[in-house]
Amino acid sequence: MKNHTREISVAIAILALAIVLAFAAPGYFSRENLTDLFLANVPVLIVALGMTLVILIGQIDISVGSIFAICGVTAGLLAKWGLPAPVAGLGACLAGAALGALNGSLVAFLRIPSIVVTLASMVALRDALRWQTQGAWVQDLPRDFQWFGLSQSTYPLAALVIAGLLSVGLAWLLHNLAVGRAIYATGSSREGARLAGIHTAAVTFSVFAAIGAFTGFSAALNSVRFNQIPINAGLGLEMKVIAAVVVGGAAITGGKGSVLGTVLGVILLGAIGPALTFLGVSAYWERAVQGAIILAALVIDAVRMRSEKHAGSLAINHA
Repeated sequence: MKNHTREISVAIAILALAIVLAFAAPGYFSRENLTDLFLANVPVLIVALGMTLVILIGQIDISVGSIFAICGVTAGLLAKWGLPAPVAGLGACLAGAALGALNGSLVAFLRIPSIVVTLASMVALRDALRWQTQGAWVQDLPRDFQWFGLSQSTYPLAALVIAGLLSVGLAWLLHNLAVGRAIYATGSSREGARLAGIHTAAVTFSVFAAIGAFTGFSAALNSVRFNQIPINAGLGLEMKVIAAVVVGGAAITGGKGSVLGTVLGVILLGAIGPALTFLGVSAYWERAVQGAIILAALVIDAVRMRSEKHAGSLAINHA
């Protein structure tokens, strides 16, 4: 139970918000609103799953918003060239994986701090896309590209199945495979993991390539919802996913976190904005409320780490 304290706390917060909305704004739970809310947050969830891996190894990636935009445009252009929607989606995943691998190689092998690498990537990739497209959106998308060829009513169910499988699969990987243990070990103590025979540079490189692929896939899922693709997609995405992962209990220093916590973090933060609107509160308060939740999570982590350190010191002194 102690290991899941944060997940339980976030789940309670979600339940409390739901109870308030059930009495004060029951319209929030209409099928149309819940569907729109879900579809808007599926891309955030998928990128957040990749960000969970990055934060678990003690790194950060703030370039995901720019990669998201590039991958969305890539999917749209491939579709316009006549490729089937699944192939266009695969192309977006490969483009994202390649950009993530570029970040990963600089962080893992040249040992450049990830915040520096991904900050540079965020700016360079966004400006390169704007220059290449001259600011023009991708328009006149093929009819079979929208909703991946499914009906508008069927697509949400397919998206739910995809998001569920990705979440369950990643959780299983982290807790049952050697690669998952290597990720946790690298984040807990890079030097200790190296001495244990783990190739920490390869782990870091692979994780950045993975978040790139996750971002590409989420961009493809987001692109099929519309009849045109903007080049400014993904603005602010990096803050949403990092916030969700941290609120879900991941330690920003690495080595601690879970997929369940990330999923709950996405649900909580994604629900706040629409909830404020339904409650008649100005939408300008959304970021303030989200910031307060993030700050509270960080304070709780800091207090917990200090308590654990103090308890460890007492144990050593008594020994």
